[in-house]
Amino acid sequence: MIVVMKTGAPTDVIEELATEFEGWGLTPEKIVGTHKIVIGLVGDTASLDEARIQELSPFIEQVLRVEKPYKRASLEFHNGESTTVTVATPNGPVHFGRSHPLVVMAGPCSVENEAMIVATAKSVGASGAKLLRGGAYKPRTSPYSFQGHGESALELLEAARAASGLGIITEVMDTADIDRIAAVADILQVGARNMQNFALLKQVGQQSKPVMVKRGPSATIDEWLMAAEYVLAAGNPNVILCERGIRTFDSKYTRNTLDLSAVPVLQSLTHLPIVIDPSHGTGKSQFVPATSKAAVALNVDSLMIEVHPDPSKALSDGPQSLTFSAFSTLMDELEPVARIVGRDYA
Repeated sequence: MIVVMKTGAPTDVIEELATEFEGWGLTPEKIVGTHKIVIGLVGDTASLDEARIQELSPFIEQVLRVEKPYKRASLEFHNGESTTVTVATPNGPVHFGRSHPLVVMAGPCSVENEAMIVATAKSVGASGAKLLRGGAYKPRTSPYSFQGHGESALELLEAARAASGLGIITEVMDTADIDRIAAVADILQVGARNMQNFALLKQVGQQSKPVMVKRGPSATIDEWLMAAEYVLAAGNPNVILCERGIRTFDSKYTRNTLDLSAVPVLQSLTHLPIVIDPSHGTGKSQFVPATSKAAVALNVDSLMIEVHPDPSKALSDGPQSLTFSAFSTLMDELEPVARIVGRDYA
């Protein structure tokens, strides 16, 4: 349930209402929009009478029920206004959201060595990427595949940040690793395989760094949004959603089926920023440019693209990684597409 305040409603009135709702056993959350302030009510609101709430103050414009099972993640809860997630990087703040420039994150699947990750950071940064992606801890289907270097790779990511000024996004797989990863990463990634690891979602929600939740390979959109709800409910409002392809009946030609239709659907359902990962979505580098442009044409907020100095020698996900030159070319090609849909280009 949301309580929409009239423009110019006094601060003390809003605080009094919040105190009143707390007395009812609810959790009030103040959401400051462009023109209005909304009080979101979380808890058992099923038996509440909208008319009773309306009578509490003449400064209440209207009271609305949020019908979605995901309350905090729903667009209704934010009175139709999108959220901006701001990420602090050495090069300055980077803003994810529908009223901000397109943000590109790029880098290798996994951190292999210092020379490789530093060279990649410098190259993708020069081409326009704002954050460096790179796995320190890697979830792999086979126990015999390269699992990442773990904690030592975090030091290499720090070296890459120092050399390039880029922000860092890396995956967290275990609750025990959250603090050490959060000390280095600017965004914590919850991978597709962990989308419904509820203990992990709760714990990353209790730290302050932004969290990107990737869609599980067989997850519905509602299940994905409920996963984001776990992070939001734990107290972290800075959540980003990433579509990375889902499992369907045809996996002969692409690694996954990249669900580009999820972009307009999510734009109608949630206020959270949206990322497309065309690398995992297709699994083949030759399809990454076309799907990236399609995502930008849908006015997506961000892209996450795998880039490696020599994909043929990559320890993981080489076939879906772009070379430095291919990534630079793609960044040039994305600019006019972004401008066509009215999206400034970072």
